[in-house]
Amino acid sequence: MHTILGAGGAVANALTRELTNNNETIRLVSRKPIQPAGKNITWKKADLLNYNELLEASKGSTVIYLTAGLVYDKTIWQQQWPIIMQNFINLGKDTGARLIFFDNVYMYGLVNGPMLETTPYNPCSVKGEVRAKIATQLMDEAKAGNIKASIARGADFYGTDNMNSFVDMMVLDKYAKKQSAQWIGDPNKLHNFSYIPDMGKGMFLLGQNTSSDNQIWHMPTSAPLTGKQYMEMAANIYGVQPKYIAVNKAMLWTFGLFKKAVMGTVEMYYQYDHDYNFNSDKFEKAFNFKPTSYKDGIKLMSETLYKKV
Repeated sequence: MHTILGAGGAVANALTRELTNNNETIRLVSRKPIQPAGKNITWKKADLLNYNELLEASKGSTVIYLTAGLVYDKTIWQQQWPIIMQNFINLGKDTGARLIFFDNVYMYGLVNGPMLETTPYNPCSVKGEVRAKIATQLMDEAKAGNIKASIARGADFYGTDNMNSFVDMMVLDKYAKKQSAQWIGDPNKLHNFSYIPDMGKGMFLLGQNTSSDNQIWHMPTSAPLTGKQYMEMAANIYGVQPKYIAVNKAMLWTFGLFKKAVMGTVEMYYQYDHDYNFNSDKFEKAFNFKPTSYKDGIKLMSETLYKKV
């Protein structure tokens, strides 16, 4: 059985689709009810902070995925992520299941050049410090032979089904409505984006291959483009002019006064006024996987989730 902790989010939904398409037995675990959409899917209520609930929900698992997204607040992250990670580790010890944690790149901090699986942790934000701590917490247990665990990392998302990506909200949705896009940071800097369906496929492949255990994997992601190149491509697909407003750090901070989630982005601004080059060569070579091109991904979004008005 494949158990997904933190079910209901964009990555969890993409993974669920892949597992369903391959006739796997799935257990969805979350605090909020989820209506299973298949005969081999069940849902169990559990709080990630409550180990007994998690253990009950995870019994019989062969693979347990942690795909949770917490409220975008550094204080909550500091308080809750270490507890959640320790619970995840304990599940691996008590059930014998393989563990796969879906992570981001905050722990790397500002990187001059490509971000690789071997890039040292050098966080320059509170959220990055938390991520470095819990990633180390997990992999130290794997190195000690106490669990079988791997980390799957993605870049910033696009192609989400719940509008929690800045590119989906501020570019694709805007162009779909024939409005000007908004771009965080310097649109002349490079940045790449992980396509959510590819994240689901990548996680699925890790779950199917025990040889991937006890390693860090960057999920398949196309090479970076500048913000201008990305918006020009999107505007062309949507048949609109590539108009945009660049959102600088001061503007972001001002918006954050009225929206806490936006304020949480301010300390991550370094990712948007410098080149951001996420490299997934290791995964692509190991699994012979070609990431979805931005052109194909945006075109599909323009026909499905973010249709032209």
